[in-house]
Amino acid sequence: MCYIPTMSDWNKVSGQAGVCNETDFAVPPDCAVRFYNDDYTTKDFVVTVLLSIFHKSESDAVALMETVHRTGSAVIGVYTYDVASTRSELTKKEARKAGFPLRVELENA
Repeated sequence: MCYIPTMSDWNKVSGQAGVCNETDFAVPPDCAVRFYNDDYTTKDFVVTVLLSIFHKSESDAVALMETVHRTGSAVIGVYTYDVASTRSELTKKEARKAGFPLRVELENA
């Protein structure tokens, strides 16, 4: 049986074992999603992914795509680990389905 204290009960049970008054976990660090340039993935595909998966505006998507193309890589966005991982995997899945070798990696922000 599990007892979940209400706000009015909180002060009564806060001194008991098992009740934590402080956070005892670390908040995971944010992750940056980085795209890398290659000679096969089209610019249009990169812009499409940035619009559909990363929800960038068209002007931001084009600017990011050009940065990746000119400099070799660019950070697309900084997200929590779960969001960054999900968007990264979705991007890779769509790229492979379209026949592109787009390289997408996560890094600590």
